[in-house]
Amino acid sequence: MNTDRLEGAAKTLAGQAQEGFGNLANDDQHRAEGLARQAAGRVQEVYGEARDYAHHAGERVVRVVEQQPLTSLLAVGALGFVIGLLSARRF
Repeated sequence: MNTDRLEGAAKTLAGQAQEGFGNLANDDQHRAEGLARQAAGRVQEVYGEARDYAHHAGERVVRVVEQQPLTSLLAVGALGFVIGLLSARRF
């Protein structure tokens, strides 16, 4: 878990508290600020989750390449060939 996920969760909780205060005090401004803070916190949490996912995916790719270098090289070569065919202009 990275700091973005933790900070996002903290912002979400703070936003919930602020929204709750706004509800108790019947204060629309505090309620709106609380909702905005919750949204910002959730966005930061999702960003942190995406970073974690990308990091783990990169580690998996490295493991596969280390375990099967020839297969990986052939797969990348085939992918490059297909991309070349698809991007070639046909006159």
